[in-house]
Amino acid sequence: MPTAEAAGQRRPPRGRRRLRTRIIVTITLLGFCLTALFAYSTTLLRTRVENQLLSDALNRNIDAYASAFERDPTNATFAFEGVQGWVYANERLANAPADWRGLRDGIHELHGVEENGQAFAYKLAVRRTPTHAFFLAYDLTQTLQGQGQQNRLLVAAVVLFTALALVLGWWSASRVMAPVSDLAQRLRRSGTSSDPELLAPSFAEDEVGELARALDDYAGRLTEVVQRDREFNADVSHELRTPLAVIRGAVELMLAKPDVDERTRTRLLRIQRAEQQCTDLISALLLLSRNERAVGSCDVARVAQQLLDNHRAQLAGKPLVLRMEGAPSLLVDAPESAVAVALGNLIGNAVKYTQSGDVVVRVGEGAVEVVDSGPGLSAEDAARLFERGYRGTHAGHSQGGGIGLSIVRRLCALYGWDVRVRPGDTQGVVATLSFA
Repeated sequence: MPTAEAAGQRRPPRGRRRLRTRIIVTITLLGFCLTALFAYSTTLLRTRVENQLLSDALNRNIDAYASAFERDPTNATFAFEGVQGWVYANERLANAPADWRGLRDGIHELHGVEENGQAFAYKLAVRRTPTHAFFLAYDLTQTLQGQGQQNRLLVAAVVLFTALALVLGWWSASRVMAPVSDLAQRLRRSGTSSDPELLAPSFAEDEVGELARALDDYAGRLTEVVQRDREFNADVSHELRTPLAVIRGAVELMLAKPDVDERTRTRLLRIQRAEQQCTDLISALLLLSRNERAVGSCDVARVAQQLLDNHRAQLAGKPLVLRMEGAPSLLVDAPESAVAVALGNLIGNAVKYTQSGDVVVRVGEGAVEVVDSGPGLSAEDAARLFERGYRGTHAGHSQGGGIGLSIVRRLCALYGWDVRVRPGDTQGVVATLSFA
């Protein structure tokens, strides 16, 4: 069974990053993605342009190579800038490198490893005529080395610009979140005052300023509601206390008469107990509405004994034994009305739902237990018993709006007490009210 303080509360969702962190992560990821995309585009564009330029150059050179061979067939080898050429007669094509013989006309890129273990790469232009085969080779080793160096520089640039994006994100988040943090601090400070300060004049005409104006409007409306609620509670408390005081005085005068018969005296005593119960309840509700602790000293054992006496007078022949056990005295730093309402609801529920048997109030060290021999407690009741308006499965057609234990929970939260309800060892329910 959850404690009264934890009843009805939900845990905040986990795993959510702070807005400042989300801004930093977003800007950092944006910087990384843009830099990486630029590096990839640069590499792709350079490779494509180089291949296109080299292919055009090889095509032009192999045409020039074939024309030069026709003019001077005795010169079988020509050297251009970065390019070497070979020509083989078709009947002597077997003298050409083995991996060249089956190549068709066009530009081919060849890779391999030499006998000394050094890797090589080159582009080979092939042009075949009815009598000869022409080959132009362009060494790509230095080009690939340059590309590797460029790729390393681009990776370093991506890392560098990502780090710069991280710094920029941290700085931007600090600048962006500074007004929001200031607004939160001002709102937190104003929440401790009954007359909160206006937030909007401290902020510019931007989104944060608009939020501040909305909060000012909400705070104003909320202050009006709270003020009306306090005035209503104070007025109701005052107006109800007056007729209750009249009732108390009239009952005391009638009880003081020596000629009152026993039947009338019993009814007057019942009216007197109801008046005291209403007075205590009004005092407790007024404390809850103001959310303030009243000072006082209360003997819990004496209050419990009075409550048991009141319920004994209302049993009307019900086969139920009410008794108190434990310490003869337990002092609590709280007004008697608050203790009477909290403990009275627990005892009242035990008496109401126990048709026969015992209701025992045990006064211990710093706590009171109310044990009954009633129908017990279901799992649903245990989970929802302190919810406002909830009535247990054994309530049936009994009177009550299901707010008694809700008031007990609120009183416990106000005074730092703890209330727990659990099934009894064999039957019934055990309600424990612990005082801090």
